[in-house]
Amino acid sequence: MVRVVAGGPGLAAFVPKDATDMYVKIHFLQPGVEYAEPVDVFALREFMPREQWPATRTYTVRWVDLAAQEIAIDFVVHGDSGLAGPWAAAAAPGDRIIFSGPGGAYRPNPDADWYLFAGDEAALPAIAAALEALPAGASGLAYLEVDTAADIQPIDAPDGVDVTWLFREGATPDRCTALVDAVASGTWPAGRVDAFIHGEREYMKQLRDVLFKQRGLDRSQVSLSGYWAYGRTEDYFQAEKKQPIGQIL
Repeated sequence: MVRVVAGGPGLAAFVPKDATDMYVKIHFLQPGVEYAEPVDVFALREFMPREQWPATRTYTVRWVDLAAQEIAIDFVVHGDSGLAGPWAAAAAPGDRIIFSGPGGAYRPNPDADWYLFAGDEAALPAIAAALEALPAGASGLAYLEVDTAADIQPIDAPDGVDVTWLFREGATPDRCTALVDAVASGTWPAGRVDAFIHGEREYMKQLRDVLFKQRGLDRSQVSLSGYWAYGRTEDYFQAEKKQPIGQIL
């Protein structure tokens, strides 16, 4: 994973949401296409052909420091494949990043008795932000799936939250059941839980059954979302949301 910290006067227009899963839409300009400065990614759609529009990718904000005019975004890098990962791996001081937003809706419910978090690298920034937003006396469980132990990163979670790192060890998400198995077979404290379960789409479908059928949770207790789908680009993934295969709830 690569963390890009960006900042400067442009961040003055950024208005954070009161959400720990805050996300932005990053707009990548097409190489070889001339864009009028300053670039307005929405206005240019009125006069430029669609094939010249910037490509858009969705990323969760890890943290924002408005006093320092800095924002941090984490990227998963899969070698040379993809668009955002290679860009982040090659990013250098002075480069420009264009994004819009933010969106986001979740913040840990202060009335919950305990908290449950589960997700993969795509959800890690939001889960880490939520864990760090919990009061010091909070308790709960967090299951974080990454490729190897080298991907573990520090998270300032309350002492009462048991953070468990799960490793795919090179397995692809369509063949790894570590996250689903951990949630399904893990301990289940007493009291009302507030659950944030986000990550690869097929994982989420399986965890949906664990939470609602096995554990009998109410919909109001769960934030459940498929952030991405294995083998799909974001454009294809977004298009599938309108089809049965792309629907979680």
